[in-house]
Amino acid sequence: MPYVNVRITREGATPAQQAAIIKGVTDLLVEVLDKDRATTFVVIDEVEPVNWGVGGLPVPEYRNRPR
Repeated sequence: MPYVNVRITREGATPAQQAAIIKGVTDLLVEVLDKDRATTFVVIDEVEPVNWGVGGLPVPEYRNRPR
């Protein structure tokens, strides 16, 4: 009974995109690990960008830094 938790920033992933993520992750576990599709759980958590850090910065600051 696999459980996969996918975390993305809350920036407009559409329901169709989320469904594609769920299907893709499930398909991968079925194909690679021979898991049972019916007992494979995929959960998507959407996190506010200000609550997600990269390189020591909140995502909005990280994205706006000089490159």
